[in-house]
Amino acid sequence: MPSPLPALLALLCLCGPPPAAAPPDEQQQQQQQQPWCPYKVRAEGAAAAGRLCFRPPARGFQCSARACLAHRSPSGALVANALRNGSVLLQWAPPRPAAGLRGFALNCSWDGTYTRFPCDSVELGASCRDYLLPEAHGGVRYRLCLQPRYAPPRPAPPAQCVEFRVEPAAMRDIVVAMTAVGGSICVMLVFICLLVAYITENLMSPAGGGAASSAASRRA
Repeated sequence: MPSPLPALLALLCLCGPPPAAAPPDEQQQQQQQQPWCPYKVRAEGAAAAGRLCFRPPARGFQCSARACLAHRSPSGALVANALRNGSVLLQWAPPRPAAGLRGFALNCSWDGTYTRFPCDSVELGASCRDYLLPEAHGGVRYRLCLQPRYAPPRPAPPAQCVEFRVEPAAMRDIVVAMTAVGGSICVMLVFICLLVAYITENLMSPAGGGAASSAASRRA
């Protein structure tokens, strides 16, 4: 019976050595290039953190004047895009340095009549560069602060904060209605002007021409 040792040696030579692990910097860069943003939402008053969720990033989003209003932090690193549908899209630049970045902590609060109330806090992964607040109360002034988290012993840098006020839904409806009414009035005014010009050119001119022809016939 032949020995199976030569066949095993040939198989090992064909497979080759196992692939080497990527350096930590390359691993972090690959994680930052992932197309999904992992996050956890911790409701105010809840003892445990929420479940892990994933959302696709809104890369390439630009706030247009008709669709939203952009609010920036004092340094410009954090931007809150208040959309017309009542949602708010947060965008931030990659923090520096990138080495040792573990994620972000997003804290939310809003002003009441006499005090400030906390909102749901969010824990985001290191690959996240934006986050969507699906529903924001109209007429309320919000304050959102984003703080990067680094592995020890690197201390956490100061948080970037942005304050803004969401336009109430009723006010948005009033503005849309006024815009529609104003457009209709402008169209009606243009139509009236064209009608007056048509009457002046086609109804008044023949009368003047008939009078002139009758005067000429009398002279003859």
